[in-house]
Amino acid sequence: MKKRLVRPSLLSAALATLAILAGVGSPSFAQTAAQPDAWPQRSVRLVVPFPPGGGTDAVARALGQKLATRLGQPVVVDNKPGASTIIGTDSVVKAEPDGYTLLVSGSTSYTVNAALRPKLPYDPLKDLAPVAIIARAPLVVVVVSATSPYKDLAGLLAAAKAAPKTINYATFGSGSAPHLVGALIEQAADVRLQDVPYRGSAQAMMGLIGGEIQMAVDTVASAAPHVRSGKLRALAIAGNERARALPTVPTMQELKLPDAAFDGWYAVAAPARTPAPIVDKLLKEVEAALRDPQLQEQIRAQGMEPVFIGPKAMHTAMDNEIGRYRALAHRAKIVVD
Repeated sequence: MKKRLVRPSLLSAALATLAILAGVGSPSFAQTAAQPDAWPQRSVRLVVPFPPGGGTDAVARALGQKLATRLGQPVVVDNKPGASTIIGTDSVVKAEPDGYTLLVSGSTSYTVNAALRPKLPYDPLKDLAPVAIIARAPLVVVVVSATSPYKDLAGLLAAAKAAPKTINYATFGSGSAPHLVGALIEQAADVRLQDVPYRGSAQAMMGLIGGEIQMAVDTVASAAPHVRSGKLRALAIAGNERARALPTVPTMQELKLPDAAFDGWYAVAAPARTPAPIVDKLLKEVEAALRDPQLQEQIRAQGMEPVFIGPKAMHTAMDNEIGRYRALAHRAKIVVD
């Protein structure tokens, strides 16, 4: 009789143990073990797909400092340059969607690559969860002031027309935003330029100053300090509005080259499938950080304008720009494998 009492007890205990062990791998258990409302419980990584020293890096570090204070956890910048930002962006796409790996990059990563590269290993519209656009960054065409004979864009374009492919300009790789702007300038002005790839803004600026190239298409953030120091001369703003950091430099619109206009921006995104509560919390913290006057000044000091555009509007902007740049690339016959 006792055996009959003992066996069910043992069986019940065994079944209970198996149920607990089986529950470890179940979705409900995983949700309980990693509650989104507890985020963050450890350091957050901001992946920047450029080397240190450029505009993207500066924005990420300034934002990271404010977020670290607000979140109460370290926020570290992880520079992963290469392949026109694809290496760093792909690492975020493939990261665990838990809010601890985020992308901070310019519009190249979100729109230009998708528009120009049919073999991109990810789709930013599907594989990234937009958080917010945090800064606008007009691009600027610059030349070395100490050695360049070109005082304005018209003079440089006249030289390019007279001798095709003799004006070398810096890009961040085939299909990057500077490459696209260079191609748009070629199309709008009916000239032929020669693109030269660099790994990032810092290297491109040094190559320009050192005379390796005659022209660069880069952000105001990267170029303005060198322009103010007298090392470079700014010829045109590629955006539709003049830059606060370089108020005397005309825009492409003003120079009668509206088809060459290009507005850059920086944004934060997470891997797709990141839980909505984490994205919402991150969104609120980014918005609060951007209200800080000190962060706004840090962004403006880089030649950018701080903005806050949420995930839905960011997704719409991405979709619209991808369509626009695909059409521009088709007209300009830009092919990137």
